[in-house]
Amino acid sequence: MIGSLEGIIEYLESPFVIVKVGGVGYRVLLPQSILQKLKINQKIKLFTYTYVREDALDLFGFEALENLKMFENLIGVSGIGPKTAINIFSFGDQNLITEAIIKGDVDFFTKVPRLGRKNAQKIIIELRSKMGSEQDLDLSEEDKKSQLEITQALKVFGFSTQEAKEAIKGIKNQGKTTEEKIRLTLKYLGK
Repeated sequence: MIGSLEGIIEYLESPFVIVKVGGVGYRVLLPQSILQKLKINQKIKLFTYTYVREDALDLFGFEALENLKMFENLIGVSGIGPKTAINIFSFGDQNLITEAIIKGDVDFFTKVPRLGRKNAQKIIIELRSKMGSEQDLDLSEEDKKSQLEITQALKVFGFSTQEAKEAIKGIKNQGKTTEEKIRLTLKYLGK
């Protein structure tokens, strides 16, 4: 499985590029939003998803790891294939897609070619619980960083991301420092 590529763009034609890495050219499918910014002979680093079927072996690429993770979530929804999922990124990045899921914005997804209303609703229903609540979107940068640190610390102790989110909500705004919040969330989860 190929997790990332770093090389020079040798060929560019929508919807893919060929990235030359150590003498080998890899054909990588990209969202239109990325393709529009690229030029031949440009150096690029991509996080990739390797899609294998009996009649195909495709690489799907993203500039940010968060976008790759969202792509993996999208293709985990039954009825959503990788080509449809990558087209969703032509209408927005991981943050916009997350926001559309949390807000239940079916219209955001129906703009995507070959993605009907039924599958748009399926994406929202299946992924909403993984994305959190609308309140999670309205955090300041400092709060987001603190929440991420708390989540990572709780994962070290064996808790899931979902349990960490519940604990963070459970302690509300108690504790001033991240360390205090970690202690409080551990106490909350210990009940």
